[in-house]
Amino acid sequence: MTEYLRIDLETEKWECRVCDHVIAPAAGNYKEGLLVHNRDPREIHPPVIDPAKYRYTFCPDPEWVRILEFCCPKCGTQIETEYATPGHPPLWDMQVDVPALKAQWASRGPAMLPDAGPAVVPGRGHAH
Repeated sequence: MTEYLRIDLETEKWECRVCDHVIAPAAGNYKEGLLVHNRDPREIHPPVIDPAKYRYTFCPDPEWVRILEFCCPKCGTQIETEYATPGHPPLWDMQVDVPALKAQWASRGPAMLPDAGPAVVPGRGHAH
């Protein structure tokens, strides 16, 4: 589904592609099974002009936006990042019709098993 997230169609669960950790039911929001770090946006986007002199400094205002980092609870791989309004629940960005997906792959036959994609090697291509 993404570089670090997959669905096991047999168990109908979201899994981390780095460590195979089962995250959450595939019928639900995978973010509910991940650790969340609520970042101050000024840590990511520092002010461009002096905040002591100016209210608006070309960095996101933490009263209006937060940055959520979603990580695998087993290996710490960052799976998703989201800019959100404070107080708003995390977005449900991938809602999968699991029965339809299973039927699609079943109709392709065993010769066309889903490719898990390139191997994800811990320490390369993602941050912990």
